[in-house]
Amino acid sequence: MITSDDWTYVVTDIETDGPWPGPNSMRSFASVAVTAVGEQLGVFEAVLEPLPGAAPNPDTLAWFQTQGDAWAAATTGQRPIPEVLADFTAWVGGLPGRRMFAACPIAFDGTWFDYYLRRYTSYGLAQGPYEAERLFDGPGLCLRSYAAAVTGLPVADAGPETLPPDWFGDVPHTHRAIDDALGYANLLVELFRRSSGR
Repeated sequence: MITSDDWTYVVTDIETDGPWPGPNSMRSFASVAVTAVGEQLGVFEAVLEPLPGAAPNPDTLAWFQTQGDAWAAATTGQRPIPEVLADFTAWVGGLPGRRMFAACPIAFDGTWFDYYLRRYTSYGLAQGPYEAERLFDGPGLCLRSYAAAVTGLPVADAGPETLPPDWFGDVPHTHRAIDDALGYANLLVELFRRSSGR
């Protein structure tokens, strides 16, 4: 029997070298699999080779120069994209229960992830009823929108810049994919706790 507690949330953060999937590339990402009560079920982290024919956006590169070692973390130890996504889909497929992708905001991270999944695998992020084989269940969860609903803040203001650091488990938001994914996983659990009255 499926219950409301059988969900595994794949909380994901990505780092890109520009604003557009295709002309620019996703350089790294990290996912933390967590339950609503905070049980961590696994971590996946990868650095990807650039897309064929893509080039970094100069403004994005200039911004990365202001972010400490985030650029080095996003580009060191690159692996071929098909290899990374094959490993990732196998990892997600091995997680228990129903699986929900979560990101902050999903409009950005989710768009990129859907592009990569559909280009290099047989999956998408949110798959229609005509797609029999699915990687994730449901449409995905936007942590920024959920935080806005819980706090009453405008969606644009409900992020790591404004929410209390302890909601992120006091994990600094460094723009290193693994740090930010861990912080967002902590945020998700805190939002569940607050919305359920626990």
